Amino acid sequence: MKQYGLLGEKLGHSFSPQIHSLLGRAIGAEYLYGLFEVAPMDLPAFLQKGAFEGLNVTIPYKKTVIPYCTEISPKAAAIGSVNTLLRRADGSLYGDNTDYDGFLHLLRLLDVDVRSKKCVILGSGGSSLTVRAVLRDLGVGDVAVISRSGEDNYNNLHRHRDAALLVNTTPVGMYPNNGAAPVSLEHFSSLHAVVDIIYNPARTALLLEAEGRGIPCINGLPMLVRQAARAAELFTGRTVPDSVNESVTRIMEGLAKNVLLIGMPGCGKSSVGAKLAEITCRPFFDSDAIIKERAGKPIPEIFTHEGEAAFRKMEHEVLRELTAKSGAVIATGGGIVKTPENLPLLRQNSVTVFLERPLSDLPIHDRPLSQSQGVKALYRERLPLYRAWSDVAVASCGSVSETALKIKELLYL
Repeated sequence: MKQYGLLGEKLGHSFSPQIHSLLGRAIGAEYLYGLFEVAPMDLPAFLQKGAFEGLNVTIPYKKTVIPYCTEISPKAAAIGSVNTLLRRADGSLYGDNTDYDGFLHLLRLLDVDVRSKKCVILGSGGSSLTVRAVLRDLGVGDVAVISRSGEDNYNNLHRHRDAALLVNTTPVGMYPNNGAAPVSLEHFSSLHAVVDIIYNPARTALLLEAEGRGIPCINGLPMLVRQAARAAELFTGRTVPDSVNESVTRIMEGLAKNVLLIGMPGCGKSSVGAKLAEITCRPFFDSDAIIKERAGKPIPEIFTHEGEAAFRKMEHEVLRELTAKSGAVIATGGGIVKTPENLPLLRQNSVTVFLERPLSDLPIHDRPLSQSQGVKALYRERLPLYRAWSDVAVASCGSVSETALKIKELLYL
C-alpha cells in the first residue's frame, strides 16, 4: 500500500490521519497516512529520499519545500505556498496548494460576501498567503495583513475598525494554549463575519467572543477536511463527492469534541460517563475524582477544612485542563455551573449534556451542599443554569447502560 502523510516540524496531535482514513474508505481507495516530524536540518534528505508517494505540508515548511519541487501548480505559484507534494515516477516532486480549496469552501459555508469589503488577516505566514489569494479572486476590497512588526501591526489595529471580515491565520489560541486570543474584537465595529482557521479547540477564545457579540463565525475544521479531500483526489486520482466531504466533516466534529456531563449531585454523571466512555472507546475523566486525588482528601473534608471557595478554585483549574482535551468523556461536579468562568471552558471543545433525574432519586450522602442547603433549594438555584449551559438534556431514569446508550444515539457517537 502506498505511503502518504503530513510533513511538519512539530505536529503534536493531528486529525489528518483520521480524516484521510475516512476519505480513503469512502472512495474505495484506502492508503497509508502517517505523521512525519522532520527537523529543518533533515528536510532536504527527507524530501529527496523519503519513502512517500505524497505529502500534505504544514508549518513551517509550506514555503520551504518550493525549491525542492521540479514543478508547482499555477495556483501554488500564484500563492507562493505549497501544502501538497506528489512524488512522480522519476522521483521528482510536484507541488500544489489545496488550502485554497479549503478556505474557499469555508467562506461558502459561512455565506459571506467579501466583494469590495475590507478584510483584516491576522498573521503573515503560508496560510495567510492562501487566504489573500482566495479573497483576491473573490473580489475583496482592501486587505490589511497584521503582523508583529509590519506596517500594519497589533499596535495600530484602530486603523482597521471598519473591517467587515476578520481571519485569524496565527496559531494563537490553538491547543494546548486554549483560551488565548490574538486580538479583542472590541477593536472592530463593523464586522460581518469572523474566521479562525484553528480547529482544535472547536471554539477558540476569538470565536467565543464573536458568538457573544452575535457575529457569524466559523472554525477551520471544514477547511481542513476540504483541503484533505482535494489532496486525496491528487493522491488517488479519484473524485471525492461533496456528500463524502460533508459526512467526514460531521464525523470529525463528533470525534473531536468532548462529551461533558452536568447535573445535580447524585444524578449519575460519573457512572453514566464511565459507561459512555466504555461503549464509545473514549477516555474518561471525572473532575471530582481528580480533585480528591490531588487534594489527598475526600471532597466533604475540602469543604469542611478549606471552604467552598477553595474547592471551586480547584474545580475550575481541573476543568481548564480537562476541557482542553479532544474526544473525551468528562463528568463534572454538580456545582460546576456556580462559577461563571467555567462556561467558556465548556463551550470551547465540548458537547454538554444535562442529566436529569427526579429529586426523589437523588442521594445526599457525602454531598455537603445537598445536606446543608437541601436538594430542593439546590435544584431551584441550579436548574436554570443547567438548562442554559447544556446543548442537550437526557433523562437519567433508567439503568446506567440505558442512559449511556441514549446519549450515544442522541449524539451519533
